[in-house]
Amino acid sequence: MRKEILKTLMENTDKYISGEELSQIFSVSRTAVWKAIKALKEQGYQIESVSRKGYKLIEQTVALSADELAIKIKSEKHSYHFICHKSVDSTSSALKRLANEGVQEWTVVLSEEQLEGRGRLGRQWISKAGEGIYMSLLLKPDILPHHAAKITQIAASAVTLAIRETTNLPVLIKWPNDIVINGKKVCGILTEMAAELNQINYVILGIGINVNGEYFDEEIKDKASSLKMALGQEKPIDRKVVIESFFRHFEGLYEQFIDESDAGHAIEICRKYSAIIGTDVQILRRQNTEAVFVVDLTDEGELLIRHQDGREEVIISGEVSIRRGDRYI
Repeated sequence: MRKEILKTLMENTDKYISGEELSQIFSVSRTAVWKAIKALKEQGYQIESVSRKGYKLIEQTVALSADELAIKIKSEKHSYHFICHKSVDSTSSALKRLANEGVQEWTVVLSEEQLEGRGRLGRQWISKAGEGIYMSLLLKPDILPHHAAKITQIAASAVTLAIRETTNLPVLIKWPNDIVINGKKVCGILTEMAAELNQINYVILGIGINVNGEYFDEEIKDKASSLKMALGQEKPIDRKVVIESFFRHFEGLYEQFIDESDAGHAIEICRKYSAIIGTDVQILRRQNTEAVFVVDLTDEGELLIRHQDGREEVIISGEVSIRRGDRYI
């Protein structure tokens, strides 16, 4: 009922709605309405209460709210289940525990901060409270395990479209799982899978986006940035708007992949907004570094490179790390 009352207040910000009216709409007592309003205020919503007038939503919370996300993010095909925390070890670890208990597909765990955020190859992901989007999504695709890597590129495509749509920032994709702007990382994607030989039990898609951060530690300040820093603005970016845009784009691309066994649209987006196609990079593989030229992405989303001797090679996601000289990208 709390979500329904919030939705009603969000739809009527130009007027007061009495407690009696809310109790009649939802067939509950005035006390139940009061408790729901109190809970919403504790979440950070500024709700004005005026005797003989009722309740009016003055300002929405900047914190992530499962109720508000459920209102804003709708799907005709899937039932999203949002869980928001103030602090967790990592959203992927929290979701993995839930997945092993049998939680439903399309469950999304978000947190204001992560104490043990993780990136690719075991790297740490700095996740300061209230500054970013730290979330993980549970999927149970009926595909062969070796196709799961395409989900990373589908997510990269959706994140890129969402950031461009909501901020107009010209972000690019550093294959296979990073989103960059001005050569600095603003988003990392980590896809983890529990599977048997020919069957996926579940996939956890973890996404971390630096949104409103203004300072990065010395060791990463030359490699990392945030959307707010890139925009150069004082006003914080509404994280919920970015999240809604991401899921809208992700669902369309993901459903095409599952229904038609075709990730071509997502791969074309990765190709269009690639940060490395047509450039010279260094690949780090098995402790060795080599300068190569990035030719293209294959139709399967693999990286096609050309060695200095003219030989071309297809690189599978996860095999290499990529740098451009001494820069991140």
